[in-house]
Amino acid sequence: MIVVAGSANIDLVARVAHHPEPGETLLASGYAMHQGGKGANQAVAAARLGAPVRFLGAAGDDDFGDRIVADLAAEGIDADGVQRFPGSSGIALITVDEAGENRIVVVPGANGELDGSRDMAGAMGGANVLLVQLETPTAFVNAALSAGRAAGAEVILNAAPAAPLKAFEMTAVDWLMVNAGEAAFLLGEREGASRDQTVDQAARLARQYNIGVIATLGADGALWIGRDGSRGHVPGRPCTVVDTTGAGDTFAGAFAAARLESQSVEDAIRMAGVAASLSVGAAGARAGMPDRAAVRATMGD
Repeated sequence: MIVVAGSANIDLVARVAHHPEPGETLLASGYAMHQGGKGANQAVAAARLGAPVRFLGAAGDDDFGDRIVADLAAEGIDADGVQRFPGSSGIALITVDEAGENRIVVVPGANGELDGSRDMAGAMGGANVLLVQLETPTAFVNAALSAGRAAGAEVILNAAPAAPLKAFEMTAVDWLMVNAGEAAFLLGEREGASRDQTVDQAARLARQYNIGVIATLGADGALWIGRDGSRGHVPGRPCTVVDTTGAGDTFAGAFAAARLESQSVEDAIRMAGVAASLSVGAAGARAGMPDRAAVRATMGD
């Protein structure tokens, strides 16, 4: 069982020729509403690959909240752990340009009401893998991390959106997952201009926190530094980019699904990279998330 503890949002997406400059007003060429939130996205990515998934998060008592819960259930995800709070559900305001690159502003809504008071130990029942992000309050993140460690799950922390790690229970974490920009941010540095620089930053994070680190590199694939000293790089694969929204979440969910199957770190990263490359071929965070058959076909399995 994979337990995903994180955010659930409704994404409001506008397609634009370019991202607006300060003070600039743009006319969008299109608009769509999608399900989103880093936690819920990662849960869906794992579930579509056939993994049993339980989601722990929050939604408002509005229509958006009803949609969030219904959509998770429709994906085969155990959504009983979604707490409902009075007021608005989380919302993400997204612009996507002609190159498929995105800019995102998140309004937390009900996600901001999550704390460490719920029965996390009970929620972790049967958990083999725990996947957590930083889009929910610190108390909730830490409660999930600690409960996951106590349950004996492999604990993966996707440090996105990036925030200083000193506030979090890093001793509970097995794998820290970041992109190149997040790796640099966590060290108070500029993003590495080359893969070697990102490898160095990832290695320093691994030593600092005594954890494994996975750094995604966009089109260049992903690299890892293991707690045991192992390291490697899995190249990216050519793909047609329509919308990069959700690619990182697809990678995280697919990696968790592969680890649930006891795949090696290298094989799990390879499968996650293929899933992420397929996800960018459709608009919206989840529309392009592949199922297991699509991933297997692409990998030639």
